[in-house]
Amino acid sequence: MDRYVLTLRCPDQPGIIRAFAEGVVRAEGNIVDNQQFSDPDTGTFCMRTEVDSPVADPQVVRDTVLEQLAAYDPILTLRPEQQRQRMLVLVSRFDHCLVDLLYRHENGELPVEIPVIVSNHEHLRSLVERHRIPFVHLPVTAETKPEAEAQLLALVAEHRIDFVVLARYMQVLSDDLCRALSGRVINIHHSFLPGFKGARPYHQAHARGVKLIGATAHFVTADLDEGPIIEQDVVRVDHAFTAEQLVAHGRDVERLVLSRAVRRYAEDRVLLIGPRTIVFD
Repeated sequence: MDRYVLTLRCPDQPGIIRAFAEGVVRAEGNIVDNQQFSDPDTGTFCMRTEVDSPVADPQVVRDTVLEQLAAYDPILTLRPEQQRQRMLVLVSRFDHCLVDLLYRHENGELPVEIPVIVSNHEHLRSLVERHRIPFVHLPVTAETKPEAEAQLLALVAEHRIDFVVLARYMQVLSDDLCRALSGRVINIHHSFLPGFKGARPYHQAHARGVKLIGATAHFVTADLDEGPIIEQDVVRVDHAFTAEQLVAHGRDVERLVLSRAVRRYAEDRVLLIGPRTIVFD
């Protein structure tokens, strides 16, 4: 038996689950896990399902299920569970998020493949190469940005990348690159969005005497730090914390939030509905 992970988005209406189940039966399948949600704001039905089937061809299974759903204007994805998504990591000088992703990847906590890691600095080359992952130095300036982004897209194509993670990558992606990789780029923002913006959010928070700090993982769009949110978390602080202590606590939250977002995306648990996400546990 092969296990497949399917996701479905379509206009909400009666009969969807019945048609889906009929497709699974015709594919000789058995539903072993299912989560669903009807979004009242958009009228969109969302579902994530795991199916066991003796049919070894994923395309045959998808086509069989899709045939039964044809009347519902479906967006259907199917991935063999053992087929791990391929993740490209972009990083600059801060290493805490990258180290955490590499640790969880090697321990089997993140069901992804990491074919290449790209940085606009050389600082983390030795760290990456110790993990036996190819490291590509891709410097970026205002003048070279279009060329650098073209090279990045070439790497995405060459390594058959499914999604990109910005692990504290301190460069703003162009509108063209955001469109080319729409819904496939996850960023970790070192603050709880919406909130303090700019390069030093923890220092702004310290100046304002905040009692909670946090981090936000979101999809990257052309609107800076405004993309659909995937995961968030916070930690409580008080008046005695220095700005440096806020940074240290903030890094812990960033690591956790980013790893959760990556895992959920890699397991097809994140469905985009316009400016929002539906995230199944």
